[in-house]
Amino acid sequence: MFPGPIDFDTDEMGYAMSRLEIESDLCDAGKGYFGVGGSSNSGGGSHNRSSERLADLDHEISHVTKLKSCPHQRFSRQVPGRHQLPVSTVRMLAGRESNFSGRGGRFSSADCCHILSRYLPVKGPWLVDQMDSRAYVSQFSTDGSLFIAGFQGSHIRIYNVEKGWKVQKDILTKSLRWTVTDTSLSPDQRNLVYASMSPIVHIVDVGSGTTESHANVTEIHDGLDFSSDEDGGYSFGIFSVKFSTDGRELVAGSSDDSIYVYDLEANRVSLRTVAHTSDVNTVCFADESGNLILSGGDDNLCKVWDRRCFIGRDKAAGVLVGHLEGVTFIDSRGDGRYFISNGKDQTIKLWDIRKMSSTAPARHDVHRNYEWDYRWMDYPSEARDLKHPYDQSVSTYKGHSVLRTLIRCYFSPAHSTGQKYIYTGSNDSSVYIYDLESGDKAAVLKHHNSPVRDCNWHPHYPTLISSSWDGDLVKWEFPGSGEAPIMSKKRVRRRHFYY
Repeated sequence: MFPGPIDFDTDEMGYAMSRLEIESDLCDAGKGYFGVGGSSNSGGGSHNRSSERLADLDHEISHVTKLKSCPHQRFSRQVPGRHQLPVSTVRMLAGRESNFSGRGGRFSSADCCHILSRYLPVKGPWLVDQMDSRAYVSQFSTDGSLFIAGFQGSHIRIYNVEKGWKVQKDILTKSLRWTVTDTSLSPDQRNLVYASMSPIVHIVDVGSGTTESHANVTEIHDGLDFSSDEDGGYSFGIFSVKFSTDGRELVAGSSDDSIYVYDLEANRVSLRTVAHTSDVNTVCFADESGNLILSGGDDNLCKVWDRRCFIGRDKAAGVLVGHLEGVTFIDSRGDGRYFISNGKDQTIKLWDIRKMSSTAPARHDVHRNYEWDYRWMDYPSEARDLKHPYDQSVSTYKGHSVLRTLIRCYFSPAHSTGQKYIYTGSNDSSVYIYDLESGDKAAVLKHHNSPVRDCNWHPHYPTLISSSWDGDLVKWEFPGSGEAPIMSKKRVRRRHFYY
């Protein structure tokens, strides 16, 4: 057995680790079935949750999320006069054996998501790796077998998750400017591209047998040039780069206010559009078709670009207004409708593409009577309660801190949670997990002593990796046995809170 967390109050740890199981026991003791919904605070413990649910949450996404993560109605039958509590895992197992759902003794995908989503990755952390430079990027591969971490000190490491987090590829980058701003792994997991504050994106062969990949020493890192003769020698940087789902194209956002699409087969830029009036900090594809591109910039706007019907040069298909400050990251739900964005106004916003307008209002910037720079200043207290008069977002999530760097946010995995959570890094050295429907903080993970720029949830298991400017890569999980997994190198002593 591995020892429990150190420097943690026993009662607090018991509450943090076992809250859902305590509720399940209450549910079992009631001799009936209870619906899934708001949870009650049983007994003591500091339960920081919103005083009321997000009243403006779009009914459709709420309904879709419940369909993907709620158990069969026979499992979740509600008893009048009882609090709605999570359905006990034990009760669901018993119901499966009795074929309550009529599926031949099998769980549906929603049943599985309901069970797995209750076991948040809050236990730990265990140290995966430690570097002497800032971590900027941390990403699982689509199947969860590989993990990529990018550091300011010219290093990118690819870990084989299934082989005890062994370093499969140690990449020393070429012509790095400032830091590794982004990486992207091809869908077939054969190639990795990395970007920095340069118009050249480099591509590395991940499948080669060489562990040490030193640019143009042990391996060739081909350069993909996003610049053109029209730039007049102007050098720009790339903040964000992503592979298309078919692996044939890259989409990138840059410091010259533009979006680029690079055709890998033709080895050239196939599209460039001036997308924003300031830096384009983030881009991604909205769905698997590759037709819709989402972008966010320092002009406070989120934009939607449809490659099938460009209305005109540099004109987006739609604009979404609501952030008061620049957009640092966008993550798509993958359905071509919903996405979330992190903003320097210290909020995550949930958007519905169908609510976009053709153009931004003439005066979409909110007047402010203060000077502020997110790179070295705290967010002004007088700005925290401001709301955009033309806010088109579906809902807003607050509590984390977006300062000093382009902090990222994501939907939780569809396979294991039904995307019922949103999670993000934070300048206060923590990872925040929000309930998508209620807006409550489901968990806050504390270990690091510097900003957490990126974090990533395993696509299939309750495992989350957080990476920080302190150089630590640590793993949070919810192992049922309580034993340390073989991938763990070292147990670290930190506190975490689970609401």
